[in-house]
Amino acid sequence: MKRRNFLAASALLSLLAPTSVLAAKKSKTSAKATRRSSTKKSSRHSAPAAAEKPEASAAASSPQPGAEQPDATGLPDEPATPWRIYDITSTIALKEVKGKLRLWLPLALHKDTPWQRSLGQSWQGNFTNAGIYRDPAETIVVFYADWNEGVDTPQLQISSQVAKRDRHFDITRRGNAAERSEVLRQNLHASHLVPTDGLVRRTAERAVGRIQDPLARGKAIYDWVLENTTYDPSLPGIGRGDIEAMLDSGQLSGKSVDITLLFVGLCRAIGIPARPFFGQRIDSSRLFSGLGATGNLSTEQQCRAEFYTPGYGWIPVNPADVRKAIHDE
Repeated sequence: MKRRNFLAASALLSLLAPTSVLAAKKSKTSAKATRRSSTKKSSRHSAPAAAEKPEASAAASSPQPGAEQPDATGLPDEPATPWRIYDITSTIALKEVKGKLRLWLPLALHKDTPWQRSLGQSWQGNFTNAGIYRDPAETIVVFYADWNEGVDTPQLQISSQVAKRDRHFDITRRGNAAERSEVLRQNLHASHLVPTDGLVRRTAERAVGRIQDPLARGKAIYDWVLENTTYDPSLPGIGRGDIEAMLDSGQLSGKSVDITLLFVGLCRAIGIPARPFFGQRIDSSRLFSGLGATGNLSTEQQCRAEFYTPGYGWIPVNPADVRKAIHDE
């Protein structure tokens, strides 16, 4: 893949918010509460703050004094795109449940970024108690609800409001703040599904050859994944993500999580910090119709990636969506 194609895929494919079943842009959701329903609203953002938050964040995302300016290419800055607000609603009804029950539901990334803001959640249902759990180590937010024994049909409706805008990454601009060392170490770790030794490491070393520049090594891994994988829509869900099994079999076909975790594992195997992001498509795509979604989003989960390079920070890439677009179009 040529350099300009890599840059286009990196810059234009924005990360999406996790969770949900239904989404509506710039609209309010409503639900009728039964007599047995319990209702509660997150106190993180009040209603007025929801409208003001994105504008304040847009100003905060402008370049800071002392940051390195664009190089001699003289390219103008990308214009700031407007914020879009989405109301995402998940409705859950369980049947034939025996005994006590606890349900966990991942929510949108709570850490604000220049392209995404979480504006709060509200929920209702016939649960005994419910709340939000934040994992400080993993930077994830999960909603949980408990039902006591004797509830025949546990029910829950949770709505999240998220503000989003296009994510732009300028490959010509250096000077991003360095990431904390503990975060980089965490994103070099191996796991059961993403090993970094043996066949995975040998494959990564073949992909980069003698390339030493960190950015060029990341691009070489990206190109290798694009050239050697195929998208298989027949697999359930978004794939298994067992990259060692993929390499062992020689069948490098899969869905979103398979292709993305293969990229992440190959990067980590040669010392490039990389991380997956699991999320949800919530709007149409300007690139390809198959990369967007509206209405019922119950099957629109997907996985994207970032890899870290000194001077550039976290670079977003999405080899899985490139392979999907090639397959669909």
